[in-house]
Order: sequence, then C-alpha cells, then structure tokens
Amino acid sequence: MKGRRNRKAETANRRTVAYVRVSTDDQAENGVSLASQEARIAAYATAMGFDVAEVVCDAGASARSLQRHGMGRVLDAIASGDIGRVVILKLDRITRSTRDLAELLDLFAKHGAALVSVSEHLDTQSASGRLAVNMLGVVAQWEREAIGERTASALAHKRHQRVAYGPTPFGYRREGRDLLPDVAEQAALREAQRMDEAGASFREIGGMLTERGLMPHRGKAWYASSVRAMLRSRIASEAAAITLAARHVESPAAHWVQPLARLTAVAPDSATVPKLPGMLFCGYGRPRNRK
Repeated sequence: MKGRRNRKAETANRRTVAYVRVSTDDQAENGVSLASQEARIAAYATAMGFDVAEVVCDAGASARSLQRHGMGRVLDAIASGDIGRVVILKLDRITRSTRDLAELLDLFAKHGAALVSVSEHLDTQSASGRLAVNMLGVVAQWEREAIGERTASALAHKRHQRVAYGPTPFGYRREGRDLLPDVAEQAALREAQRMDEAGASFREIGGMLTERGLMPHRGKAWYASSVRAMLRSRIASEAAAITLAARHVESPAAHWVQPLARLTAVAPDSATVPKLPGMLFCGYGRPRNRK
C-alpha cells in the first residue's frame, strides 16, 4: 500500500499533459476535431482536479503507428520523468494496435506514469484500469481488422461486377460507374501475361506495349514498376485465373497428352519406362515412396 501511495504522490508532483490526435479520415467521417477533444479533456480535468500543463497535438496522423511527432515528445518526457499523467479523450486517439498499447502500458508502469481515458473512464494507476485498457485495445484492433475485411470484400464484389472505383485499370475504359473492356488493351494484356509466364522481363513487356501504341493510364511511358503493377493488379490476376480455369475445364486431358507422348517416344516398351522420383499415391490415398 505504501508503494502505491508513493507512486500516486510521484504522479501528482509531475506534469499532467493532454494528448489529442486527429486524422483526415476522422474529420471527414466522424466529425472528430482537435478543438472538441481539447474541450472535453479540459472539462474532465477540471472535474477531477487535474492541472493540465500542456496540450500535445498530432494533426493528420494515423494511429496505426506510434511514430508521430507529438507522441514521440510525450514518450520521451515520460521516460525522463517529466510527465506523470497523460489524459486522452479515447483510447483510439493514442493507438489502434494491441502491440503498441502493451508497449505503452509497460512504459507508463516502468516510469510510474498514468494513462487516463475520458470516454472510457479509465485510469491505469489501478490494476482494474490496466485490465480494462488491455481489453478495450483488443476490441479496437478486432474492429479495425473487421473493417478491413469488410472493405476488401466490398472491393472484391465491385471488381467482379466491374464497377469503377479508384483509377481505371489497364484493359478497361470507364463509362459512368461501369468498367467496360477495351478490346485493344485486353489483347495487349493477354499478351503481356503470356510473356510474363514465359519469363520475359517487365522492360520487354513494356516495350511490347509501347510498340502497340498503348500507354499506361497514369504516366507517359512504361517502366518496370508500372508493368509489374499492371500484371499484379487484382483485377488482372483474377481475369488470368478465370482464363486458366476455363482452359483446364475445356480440355483437362490435354495437359497429360504431350508428356505421355514424349514418354512413349523415349520408352515405347512399358517394361523399360524409367522410374520417376517423387511420391506415388495409390487408390486408397496412402502415399508410397517411389524410388
């Protein structure tokens, strides 16, 4: 008990700062502004008797990382013993990562500092406060990852429906909200994919596109990076996969005819067929080594 009282006394003798952060997404989607955060923190500090010495601000900064100018100042001041309490409006103002949150709580505990969240009514000076902060951090990360999954699913649906979003990909032209195939670019894209499978360099593929008089939709010339981005784009990769699957469905036996023909030409007598290395699966699905 004495140790806890000493830590609280040390916290009270050091500075209390408010930390506010906003990204452009927060301002556009949620209406969260720096001024509103400062006002709510000031009201809470007055009610709790905290004397806020400074407001540290990170404007237009993401919470995915702790590499932020204002946050760096706060962490350095905590490590030096200058700050004893940091007040934030919500937990997601300081971080959205459970790993970063764990590191922050370790740093705060090591130097006897407290993290206070206004909206969640949390204070890490108590064990229950630290537990609640960790649980909220896990929920916040789950929410961020769930949003990412939903966004990826929605974009995949748009690609399948050929609904335009973002820059118009090579091989298509935009008409309103719809993406329509461009005949010349689609033919060039198929040739580019064939050359890529054959081992041609990105520069060689770019040369082929230039010879056909087709330029990238963004930029004036083809570079290895732009060719790679075109070939590895999701819409191009999905189209290539569909084409390959259709090819297999049309003639599945064709993939075995040529290898078997070459094997027969080399060894027409089945008794002299060379042994092939690898695994041989019997009809019951049990693998046997083939020597």
